[in-house]
Amino acid sequence: MDLHKFLLSALLLSLLNYASSAAKSWEEEDFLKTCPSHRCNKHHGPEIRFPFRLSTHPRSCGAPGMQLSCSGHHTILDHPILGSCKVTAIYYKHLVMNVIPLVYSSSSCPLQKLISTNQSTDVYRPIQRGSDDSVLVGCSIDSIATNQEGIVGPSSCLSLSNNASQFWYLVLSQTDMSTLPLGCEVVAKSIPIPYTYDKNGPQKFQTFFGKPLFKDRAKGAIDLGETPLNWSLSSITSICQRCEQEGRHCGFSSDHGQAFCQHHGSNVKLIAVTTWVATFIVLVTTALYIVVVTTALYLLLKKRYNEAIHLKVEMFLKTYGTSKPTRYTFSEVKKIARRFKEKVGQGGFGSVYKGQLPNGVPVAVKMLENSTGEGEDFINEVATIGQIHHANIVRLLGFCSEGTRRALIYEFMPNESLERYIFLQDSSIFQELLVPHKMLQIAKGIARGMEYLHQGCNQRILHFDIKPHNILLDYSFNPKISDFGLAKMCARDQSIVTLTAARGTMGYIAPEIYSRNFGGISYKSDVYSFGMLVLEMLSGRRNSDPGIENQNEVYLPQWIYERVIAGQDLVLNREITKEEKEKVKQMAIVALWCIQWNPKNRPSMTKVVNMLTGRLQNLHIPPKPYIWSESHHMP
Repeated sequence: MDLHKFLLSALLLSLLNYASSAAKSWEEEDFLKTCPSHRCNKHHGPEIRFPFRLSTHPRSCGAPGMQLSCSGHHTILDHPILGSCKVTAIYYKHLVMNVIPLVYSSSSCPLQKLISTNQSTDVYRPIQRGSDDSVLVGCSIDSIATNQEGIVGPSSCLSLSNNASQFWYLVLSQTDMSTLPLGCEVVAKSIPIPYTYDKNGPQKFQTFFGKPLFKDRAKGAIDLGETPLNWSLSSITSICQRCEQEGRHCGFSSDHGQAFCQHHGSNVKLIAVTTWVATFIVLVTTALYIVVVTTALYLLLKKRYNEAIHLKVEMFLKTYGTSKPTRYTFSEVKKIARRFKEKVGQGGFGSVYKGQLPNGVPVAVKMLENSTGEGEDFINEVATIGQIHHANIVRLLGFCSEGTRRALIYEFMPNESLERYIFLQDSSIFQELLVPHKMLQIAKGIARGMEYLHQGCNQRILHFDIKPHNILLDYSFNPKISDFGLAKMCARDQSIVTLTAARGTMGYIAPEIYSRNFGGISYKSDVYSFGMLVLEMLSGRRNSDPGIENQNEVYLPQWIYERVIAGQDLVLNREITKEEKEKVKQMAIVALWCIQWNPKNRPSMTKVVNMLTGRLQNLHIPPKPYIWSESHHMP
């Protein structure tokens, strides 16, 4: 009898244990279906999983205050104090995440705001500082050599004590501070560095060579304000950290109101094997199925990509609010463009059509059919010329952003671009229109427009694509700068900007954009493009690349420089007066100053305007502004 009771009890316990295990398995499977892990960038970005949740997932998928969202391929955290932050990495085992506050990263000195802000919230706090953190040093001049492993910088900032301009450096805390030059002071201690983590903790040395990673990781901190944060919630942190240390992911039971550890390799091995087998069978049995799946995947990815770009554009437009130009629906754009019947232009971006606003004003409608850069060209146009008004800058009257359709509506320029008149095959039209007086008027107009972009706006606007094709002419042949798709905005006091890739058109791109050996990229890069444009307008010829071998024509700046030095005429295709010859020569001298290879030797656009309007007769011939080549004659 006792044996029967024992066996019955064992059976009941086994059934209860099985039922409990089955319930947990179902609960875990239900959590995985409802709350799958996610990456904003399919191949790279940080994995979003419990205790974090994606904003589109149910609230039960994450802990309170730990919501993340996707903006294109970027993972975004809405921090209660720092605002929107780009999440660059999440280390669940160590309760650490690296973030870049977007508001701070766009400023000239992101660390300045970061160190003066209390970052702690109910969930997030700055990472606990240790002996391996860095020290923030401020110097009155750029005097610290940064070729040492333990020093990164400088960043141009304002002193926290007296608002004086300083150069800030991040210095590894083990560095001997007594070696710092005079005029340097410690601004702040224990600045945390956003290191990467492995299973043992922060990776501060490269695996094979033992080389410190401080310089690489500290650059993100001083340039962008990247900083590490800890997260902590009393009800789940200890459980989830234990799960991660055991190599398991953390989940959450809504029924029990507590976190739990998922089983090792839940569904992962089965899915991996099944996928491999299925793929093998598909590859062997039917190529048609592969085509169908690939096409479907392509369409899905394209749809998601377009949705991400649309979200990015909409977020930008929401930020600008009512200060932007008029927004039209695509249906309204079709009416304005008269159903796109009259095409007046074509470029890499798409097509331009002539249209008319409801009030009768003629307009040009640019359809961004081949828009690239994740909507950057559209955003750049609206963010720059959408906010400014100047006689020598084409006016943006409206725009459309509806799904994947984007359009820009400008004032209509009946005489098209300056390029049309400079490089006309019919030289008689060139001689009639671009007489020296008219060329000077056009050069002054372009210069005034560029001066306004560089100095007259709340933020400095760098165009990065000044060329004859982008100078439009109104009814009176007054020039207007257009096409701000490559433009970049920065603070008016910011002397140097950073580009991830070269911008502009071959022949007009300043040397420093190709190689930093020539100097930093700044508004002086636009000055170089202006100089090349003026030389082309004076000569009626395109400039040639001095690096091309065996070319028939000599490099245009060299040809003009030699003729200016020799006192020879620059205009060869028509008769002009002595006064006009002097005017052309002086314009050439201004242009030669503008294309100096060293950016520091180029004048600002304010000085260019003054040179063109009032002090032409006192100009000195500049140094050779190019790489000297063998002497040729311009045909």
